[in-house]
Amino acid sequence: MRFFVNKDVSGGIHFWLAPDNPRAISRVFVSVDGRRTAELSAWITDDNIRANGWHSTGQCVYMITEKELPELASANRIEIFDADTNILIYRSIREKVFLPAKLISITTTVQKNTFVEQNLFDLFQYSYFNVDRLSEEVVQSIMQGPWLTSSLITGAVIFPRYEVFFQDDHCVSGVLIQDPFEEMAARMRWLQSKKAITDDPAQNWRLGGMLESVRFAAEYDLSNSRNIKRFLRMLPEPCYRFLYNPLCRQFGTRSPSDPFAPGNSIVAMEIISRIKVVGHSDYTSEYYTALLDRLGVAPIAMSHPKPSEDVLSLAALLRSVDAARDMVAFDTVISDAVRHAVGKSWQ
Repeated sequence: MRFFVNKDVSGGIHFWLAPDNPRAISRVFVSVDGRRTAELSAWITDDNIRANGWHSTGQCVYMITEKELPELASANRIEIFDADTNILIYRSIREKVFLPAKLISITTTVQKNTFVEQNLFDLFQYSYFNVDRLSEEVVQSIMQGPWLTSSLITGAVIFPRYEVFFQDDHCVSGVLIQDPFEEMAARMRWLQSKKAITDDPAQNWRLGGMLESVRFAAEYDLSNSRNIKRFLRMLPEPCYRFLYNPLCRQFGTRSPSDPFAPGNSIVAMEIISRIKVVGHSDYTSEYYTALLDRLGVAPIAMSHPKPSEDVLSLAALLRSVDAARDMVAFDTVISDAVRHAVGKSWQ
């Protein structure tokens, strides 16, 4: 699915939406002041959309006026969503002042921390969470959308693919670097926590390419160094990619399938150095304080979840295992460098 909103057209809401099925006619539903009031199908054709191969007929364009939406001029809040995926296409709130910034908060961990989503959602006109779970076409539409001048984007994206869209002064990129052993432990425990899903045929499709890895991890007791060594020696390929220097993969490659070499760690460090707000998990509160300051937002009272004792105890074991240290050697160099720089700046 691809979409584009033309913010320069007066008298209505003009946009196009090309669905995943190139033969289908896209549908959207319109929400007015929180109530779903209309469902519309595209009725205008654009030959350029067809010529680009995005749709078989090009019938993907909408021009919503008071004829289609009588509440257009009077509604306080209007939102338009794709009917098939529920992805937000358009949002406006009368007389509300939004932050004039495009923020991408890059997720680097499987552990939950929803500070950005919970506290900043209402400050932006558009919000897109966990965009790494969306199709590449949708992510590209979001990342390069010129109408998204006030937008909050979060997710574990491979940032080199999208860095070019966050160069302008009004764009802010932020990342919180994790301790590599704690992150490795969290990922191993995450794999084991999904075992119940693998046993349910109605659910296990949700794991996608990680299904084999989850089944593999479920067979191991990771409470001692011997079992950890065997676990790391027998890793299936998807599990190896999931655990091997994930930070360098995320910032040093352009695709999940790209081969990884030592040079990618240098690329990762260069990319991270260009991100506008960089923090370390040892200084989590300081990172969010700096992010809010960069956005011009008043300080917010904050408390952040810490890794569970289960994760911390496994991380301590991993630090003592040579094979585990080798698995995150490049990430450790970056994490240590960021920790040192951040700690020095907050002294």
